[in-house]
Amino acid sequence: MHHRKRVTLLAALTAATALTAPLLTAHAAAGTDPWVRAWGENAQGQLGNGSVLAQQTPAAVSGITRDDVRELSGGGGGAGTAANGFAVALLKDGTVKSWGSNATGQLGNGTTIAQSFPATVSGLSGVSEVSAGANHALAVKGGRVLAWGSNASKQLGTGQDTTNPYKNPIPVQSLDKVKDVGAGCDFSVALRQDGTVWTWGLGTNGRLGTGNNTTRETPQMVPDLVDVESIALGCEHVVALTAEGTVKSWGKGTEGQLGNDTLVDSNKPVDVAFIDSVARIFATSASAFAVLDDGSLAGWGKNTDRQLGDGTNANRTTPVVLDGLKGVQDIAGGADFTLAALDDGSVIGWGANGAAQLGDGSTTAPTAPSVTTVALPPGSGITHVTTTKTGKSGFAY
Repeated sequence: MHHRKRVTLLAALTAATALTAPLLTAHAAAGTDPWVRAWGENAQGQLGNGSVLAQQTPAAVSGITRDDVRELSGGGGGAGTAANGFAVALLKDGTVKSWGSNATGQLGNGTTIAQSFPATVSGLSGVSEVSAGANHALAVKGGRVLAWGSNASKQLGTGQDTTNPYKNPIPVQSLDKVKDVGAGCDFSVALRQDGTVWTWGLGTNGRLGTGNNTTRETPQMVPDLVDVESIALGCEHVVALTAEGTVKSWGKGTEGQLGNDTLVDSNKPVDVAFIDSVARIFATSASAFAVLDDGSLAGWGKNTDRQLGDGTNANRTTPVVLDGLKGVQDIAGGADFTLAALDDGSVIGWGANGAAQLGDGSTTAPTAPSVTTVALPPGSGITHVTTTKTGKSGFAY
């Protein structure tokens, strides 16, 4: 029998001693096997285990070991007939595998047929970065960007016909020397090696950051934004970390996800308020997080399902420091939940849990202030997490 264990954020790093013996037994295999793990919604086969059955605890993704994976990115989400969860994995040998929904060709395998297990994207090699959006995916190869999937909002950046899905990777126009890419909901972002940021696709809510809400079919540089070291994308907003350790944001702001003490959209970069000395940034569907130089964690944005972990369910328009949660290596989240990989090898989660998206063996959400659930115990070997973009599926690797 699986015993759920809840721990406070303050005690998250001592979860090893707080875990009950039955929980350790239930998850013991996670610490000894080499597999990528996935849980939650699975109706499109997005968990990659050969089935379309929901999974309440972390299950192995077929045929992919953690040691094989350089980067894993979850995409899609939604519910009912609009559900389209999928995932894209970049392996250390430079090849790419994909699985899950494929209605818009987002698996890049030449078809629009869903698949419930990872399969290689043919013709892709030498890839250095990948990112999965709501219904499209991006990859970097030799400093240039490849894209596939839906182009309905011009998010593939190819200048091509927008009415058909593109079932195989095709080149994005113009860009070279690209360091990283991010795929959002119907738009795309590229970070070049020179620290400039380029965007294309749907312009609604100002998510392209170009000073207007115009949809663009080819990459445009975000004006007055330089020395960017990293980018992170939610569904409809972007956060960017500068070389000075400050954070910029743009796009949708109605849940506070821009962190600039407003609830309005911005079509150009604004400063995230009251925060500096930032080491790393993360974006979830409608929220954002930052790890500070001292190792502490701050979050802002949508919080109606307690997905910020600050003990409230109020949206936050400026960053709130999550006291005591140290050792965060990676953060990801869908529309209503958040996952974190800690430096002790554990994976914890907080927020909604109706689809078992917290991976703790239940479908009950934490209700007390500032509580998390344990998906994987310390020592599991996990260093990274991702989720479907707007859905309720989690991954750990």
